[in-house]
Amino acid sequence: MFGLVRNWILFCWKIGKKMGELTHIDEDGAVRMVDVTDKDVTDREAIASGAIEMKKETAQLITGGKLPKGNVLETARIAGIMAAKRTSDIIPMCHPLAITGIELTFEVGDSHIEARCSVRVPDRTGVEMEALTAVSVALLTIYDMCKAVDRGMVMREICLLRKSGGRSGIYVRGG
Repeated sequence: MFGLVRNWILFCWKIGKKMGELTHIDEDGAVRMVDVTDKDVTDREAIASGAIEMKKETAQLITGGKLPKGNVLETARIAGIMAAKRTSDIIPMCHPLAITGIELTFEVGDSHIEARCSVRVPDRTGVEMEALTAVSVALLTIYDMCKAVDRGMVMREICLLRKSGGRSGIYVRGG
């Protein structure tokens, strides 16, 4: 198994070397954490979103506060915020950051809930992974709290909507 993983990493390294894009692999093909020491500290923000589809009845139970496990959206908000703060413990090579702001909101539709997270930090590296992790864990928490009444829920379209700060500047999805 290790040999397959190493071969995959070397393959990606060779392709990345040609493209000049794989920053987490060194010249020998070994995985590494990128050194950001010499990068400028800038204000950085990332906004991510995602949705979970469910039965109409499930969405009604959530909005009506009628699920036995408690307040689904507030629990999901706490879980998402906690996950954003611990992203470097989950994602290999992700830098630990002193996050200065997280906003996680939900919009409930007839048969879905959309989660949207904004994460801010003044630092040398971005917070895209933190925003994406917050959305993912928030949606997983909704699933966990509602699975007794709806095992057919589907998470979809977890994506980065916008990011700003740093050398690469502003990214806007679809822009």
